[in-house]
Amino acid sequence: MPSFADYDQHDALGLAELVRQGAVSARDLLDEAIRRRDALNPQLNAVVLNMDELAWRAIEAGLPQGPFTGVPFLLKDLLAAYAGVPLTHGSRALRHYVPDDDSEMVRRFKAAGLVIFGKTSCPENGYLGSTESVLHGITRNPWDLQRSAGGSSGGSGAAVAARIVPMASGGDGGGSLRIPAAACGVVGLKPSRGRNPYGPLVGEPWFGQVQEGVISLSVRDSAAALDATSGPDLGCPYTAPVPARPFLQEVTQPPGRLRIAWCEQPLMRSGELSAECRRALQQTVAQLQALGHELVQAQPPIERHVVGPAYLLRVMCAAATDLREARRLLGRRLRPDDFEPATWLLSRFGESLSSARLELVARDLHRQRYLFERFMQGFDVFLTPTLAKPPVPHGEFQLRGLDQFAATLATYTGLGPLTRLLDTLLPTLVQKNFDWVAAPPLANLTGNPSLSLPLQHSSTGLPIGLMFTARYLDEACLLRLAGQLERELPWRQRRPPLLAAL
Repeated sequence: MPSFADYDQHDALGLAELVRQGAVSARDLLDEAIRRRDALNPQLNAVVLNMDELAWRAIEAGLPQGPFTGVPFLLKDLLAAYAGVPLTHGSRALRHYVPDDDSEMVRRFKAAGLVIFGKTSCPENGYLGSTESVLHGITRNPWDLQRSAGGSSGGSGAAVAARIVPMASGGDGGGSLRIPAAACGVVGLKPSRGRNPYGPLVGEPWFGQVQEGVISLSVRDSAAALDATSGPDLGCPYTAPVPARPFLQEVTQPPGRLRIAWCEQPLMRSGELSAECRRALQQTVAQLQALGHELVQAQPPIERHVVGPAYLLRVMCAAATDLREARRLLGRRLRPDDFEPATWLLSRFGESLSSARLELVARDLHRQRYLFERFMQGFDVFLTPTLAKPPVPHGEFQLRGLDQFAATLATYTGLGPLTRLLDTLLPTLVQKNFDWVAAPPLANLTGNPSLSLPLQHSSTGLPIGLMFTARYLDEACLLRLAGQLERELPWRQRRPPLLAAL
């Protein structure tokens, strides 16, 4: 059995190689992951459901031979259905819901040899960029327990940063892989729309904006995971072409001299980024220039007054559908305490939207996708800080003032009193929702692949992620550049202070 330090030194592919060599067993690695979880999770609240018995049974039954055989793994408690195990979506309404089948992504994780031993926390239905659900409580950042681990894959981000596991699952509908990756100092890749499957129970969540994937310690883990999960499943609404070669091979290939656009303005709202994030961006620009790349300061010609409100209107529609689906699953009327006030508010607004307004949103966003992809024809990669400021304190996303009043009203009333409030509240909700998460949702709206790398830190030692977005379906370019940056500017030896207690 490797020592604590040995486990800590390996990424997922490294641990799998130890298993293949016979240096350790899958049971050894699982025991160590459980030990770390039990030691650290009381402080982090990242793992919300233990599946130890299922994991031991999977090992005893014989694991499939794959790229990650024997590696401990955690599933985000949203979308990732595991047959016979609760799937709560972070909601009190669904705390007893148990799916009968695995999702296609979970099937592929299992086929890759991963040993699934728990579920990680998320905000209710994945709506927020911080993980603070009423059902499971606050998930804390390993770098500073008083600050957010991000969301919606916050539990996975915290668990990977704390080295409980080298890799964990997540989903990204508005930055939900990249936000926690940036906040927790790890790697988060959102694949292109259509690269990974949705099925069989979900068609195209959030109008196709969601892509599931992983948060990891290394670029090569993210690449190998994408190799293991990508490709269409039955009935898929989108299909990405087969890549020219495995994504894992791209990581070691030289990227060549890339033309990289960079921008220090928010993409989803007006205003500015924090001085810390602007400094981190400028430092990264200088480092990329030193590596031989061409850096051009350029802002995409997207219309912020369109993308911010359009994104929120779509989330409102999704929330209304989520509550209808919950009512169907439960077979009863919903009660006020089934969902959080913010969810009720989003849902009520979603119910008030006309089909004509949603079609107008779709047309507006189609134009934004065109504008962004036309902009990208002049560049290989687009660079911006992942977040507008370093990890924020807990409670940053709590409703206050008029929006808090409206949320309380939404919990107990119908549509009438709220319909007239929507356009009044929308500008406030845009500024609040995108105050911290000022960039990631754009790639969800456009479908482009986007990657957060932990390249910088704040003056107080908090992680600052930098976000790289490529042309549609060009994950290969992202992974070649990310591989170069990981070699030239390595980050894996940085560890949160929390680990000193182990």
